Amino acid sequence: MKKLIIINGPNLNLLGKREPNIYGSLTFTEFLEEVKTKYSDVVIDYFQSNIEGELIDKLHEVGFSYDGIILNAAAYTHTSVGIGDAIKGIETPVVEVHISNTFGREEFRHHSYISPNAKGVILGFGLQSYELAIQSFI
Repeated sequence: MKKLIIINGPNLNLLGKREPNIYGSLTFTEFLEEVKTKYSDVVIDYFQSNIEGELIDKLHEVGFSYDGIILNAAAYTHTSVGIGDAIKGIETPVVEVHISNTFGREEFRHHSYISPNAKGVILGFGLQSYELAIQSFI
């Protein structure tokens, strides 16, 4: 049985409330329950933090024992050399995910410190971006 983890970065705990025109009205907890039911043959763990160091610690913790990591580092995607380095230092493949199309947003969101070390990047498909990432591992 595949073992995956979804790791979400800052402000993604506000999904369902935050800018629903961009992120939708479904909470991540509601979405996660749907996904776990749909992919019941896959173990899907979840972690969210607004703190960069906690995200790095979690990557180190799971980066040698999971089959895949689905990472939405949110704003840290565009600023965190540390998260990029953490991905480079682990063995578990990482798929970078974004709910919105970051290239259709502000210029600073067009650069990612995650992408060069990721297995792939999925963006712009709303919460379905996570499901596409799960499918890439199975």
